[in-house]
Amino acid sequence: MKKYIGFFIGAAMIMTMGCKDMGQVIQGRVIAYDKDKGQVTFLEDKSIIKGMPDYSIIPPAVYTIPEDSHEMGPAPSAGQRMGLDTDMNTIRIFDQGANLIKDIIYTPIDKKDYIDSDNALVADVAFPVVDRRAKTIQIYSKRQKRLVTFTLPDEYFALPDETWAAGDEIRIYYKEKGKALRMMNITQTDIFKK
Repeated sequence: MKKYIGFFIGAAMIMTMGCKDMGQVIQGRVIAYDKDKGQVTFLEDKSIIKGMPDYSIIPPAVYTIPEDSHEMGPAPSAGQRMGLDTDMNTIRIFDQGANLIKDIIYTPIDKKDYIDSDNALVADVAFPVVDRRAKTIQIYSKRQKRLVTFTLPDEYFALPDETWAAGDEIRIYYKEKGKALRMMNITQTDIFKK
């Protein structure tokens, strides 16, 4: 009997030691990508509800990209738009200067729903479309299938265009915080494509 107890204790210890080597996964929306430094900065998604992300963990996470280029998907695009609520006419952005998340109320001009990404209205357009002369911003939310045109107070048109762009969503596998072993660009990678 003692022989079996010793075996089970030994097996449990080995299993516990092996679990310590298991990595972790973190996911979020990219706000900055520096290819030269090999760094990606993103706001972590704290939501547990699929399809309803919540990018509100401050400060942003900074990770080095994988050393092995085969462990990384397409390079991510950066943007500061974290959310769009067309019911409340509110756009949520990450303000890099203040290092905080802001909800900005906009004045709607036009909204079109059920717009797939292959629709002629959005297919060959680089969003956001910022027209500083007409004081309009047009954005397309692929997740919401929504094309929205709105205006804001003048001071917001001094911000760079990427303020209104939604950065790519990425998923990182790591063992050491701040150092990605694998990185998947969820936005640009179709895992179902053959």
